[in-house]
Amino acid sequence: MPIIRKLKDISPRYGKNCFFAENAAIIGDVRMGDDCSIWYGAVLRGDVNPIRIGNRVNIQDGAVLHTSGHISTVEMGDDVSVGHNAIIHGAKIGNNVLIGMGAIVMDNAVVPDNTIVAAGAVVLANTVLEPGIWAGIPAKKVKDGSQAIARMNAGYASSYLECKSWYLEDDNETGNGGE
Repeated sequence: MPIIRKLKDISPRYGKNCFFAENAAIIGDVRMGDDCSIWYGAVLRGDVNPIRIGNRVNIQDGAVLHTSGHISTVEMGDDVSVGHNAIIHGAKIGNNVLIGMGAIVMDNAVVPDNTIVAAGAVVLANTVLEPGIWAGIPAKKVKDGSQAIARMNAGYASSYLECKSWYLEDDNETGNGGE
């Protein structure tokens, strides 16, 4: 059963048709839309400041979303994929974005719509990216934004909607109800 914990009188809230893995942790001031999936070992800690997540967002295995007190919040648009073991720490993530495996996006960074932050990249605090592909430490733009990138990101988000549906179907068939 996932950890969905009230903290400081604030309970996480989420939309319809979401999947939370059995060992995902969703704590405090977290709000997310419909059709989201929070995978194995992922942690969303809305204990210091709010975390806001749009629709059709997937937070993959081992990823962490957190903030810095009085400094930042996490704001995330629709159709975002956050890769395995990535860290989003108080950043603003647009719509249709891929944050690659092991990437780190720091406080008050802004990742715009239709952008890829490559696996292992580090987006430093207060950095405002332009659409495209960003890689390295610190992250540098390696490719301009394009419709191909937008389509690729949409494909990643869509594939996790399908994967989520397998888990929800299995829970319904076995009577687990996500627990």
